[in-house]
Amino acid sequence: MADSTTVSEAAQLDRPQQQDLDRCVHCGLCLNACPTYRELGVEMDSPRGRIYQMVQVAAGRMPVSDTYQEHIDLCLACRACETACPSGVQYGKLVEAARAHLEQAKPRPWHERAARQFVYGHLLVSPTLMKLAGHLTALYQRTGLRRLVRATRLLKPFHRLEQLERLMPPAERPFFFSQIGRTFPAHGERRHRVAFVAGCLANVSFSRLNEATIRVLQHNGCEVVLPPNQGCCGAIHVHAGLRDLARKLARRNIDAFLDGHYDAIITNAAGCGSTLKEYGELLEHEPAGAQRAHEFSSRVKDVNEFLASIGLNRDLGTLNITVTYQDSCHLAHGQRVRLQPRQLLESVPGLKFKELPLADLCCGSAGVYNVQHTELSMSLLEKKMQMAATTGADTIVTANPGCMLQLRAGAELFGRNQRVLHVVEVLDEAYRARGER
Repeated sequence: MADSTTVSEAAQLDRPQQQDLDRCVHCGLCLNACPTYRELGVEMDSPRGRIYQMVQVAAGRMPVSDTYQEHIDLCLACRACETACPSGVQYGKLVEAARAHLEQAKPRPWHERAARQFVYGHLLVSPTLMKLAGHLTALYQRTGLRRLVRATRLLKPFHRLEQLERLMPPAERPFFFSQIGRTFPAHGERRHRVAFVAGCLANVSFSRLNEATIRVLQHNGCEVVLPPNQGCCGAIHVHAGLRDLARKLARRNIDAFLDGHYDAIITNAAGCGSTLKEYGELLEHEPAGAQRAHEFSSRVKDVNEFLASIGLNRDLGTLNITVTYQDSCHLAHGQRVRLQPRQLLESVPGLKFKELPLADLCCGSAGVYNVQHTELSMSLLEKKMQMAATTGADTIVTANPGCMLQLRAGAELFGRNQRVLHVVEVLDEAYRARGER
């Protein structure tokens, strides 16, 4: 669907809008909720401080400088400040707009532009390139090369590279791409017909999670359809300020899903779900696309949210595990889905649930934040694992693939090698345990 907004109009729209900036009353209640402020204690690295800078830039009193870019880029965009804010400031919208403005107003060095163009413009949107990257990753992980690198501490002199190696996503073959286009029947009577958003990286690194999600939905009377023309949701592009690319991906997904007459459009990735639910905002200035975008977004449900709303099939087996739950930021703060994952976990017989202190404080993953700001990300992760240790849980559960990668690294580096699972993987194990009885 073509965008009728001109380039100059888009440039004006893709920046913080005055009516959004004016909602901040600078009360400071957001400060303690902000991970970067808690770590650094710097006002300009708090939501209030960043909004102050946005106001100054918008008024022409401050240039779009390296310093401004540094403070905006250092934000995790976890949106915890939105939960804390009494004035209803849409901080996520503001920081995404600020990053889009930076992309227009302050060109990055050529090597950064080239890297971003490859990752965002080619790799994440190309199943062929994703498969190639997955096969290369599998070669590294399964030939013994990874064990050798870690055992010999070969990367120790290159501290950041050693940290990044720990965060490398796994390659789970067979990849999930082969399932896109299929329809999976409900187990027993069909109660719902839903579409499933497979994602991009998840098709390589979380193939088993996607399969578990489909099985759990089937156990709950859902016919699950994977529309063939779907693709990357664009969440990571929005967070990086690449809104034009995100709009292109949004239009593709709207066309792929909207006319299928599904009861719901399901995602198991909290970060993706937050953006999918905000397609209407992303395309709000396109007369032809805004209505379809809002209609699409109204059907999007996180898998936890959906399962809790339809009444979970409680024909579950016993799991003798102790679990704690880490809130995924974009589920808790972006989508305001908090109770449902806990309710689902507590429905599993034998499972002991322990609440995690500061469960909704960011783990440091935040899309590609752990790659771009590794030291700060690791500091947040270490504190998260210290909190997890106080629960005595042998399993840490969350609701977003990016958080899972981060927490798995944390369990190995700072924790007690706890298992890290998605909520639906716990449910899948419980359904399997029932079947084995």
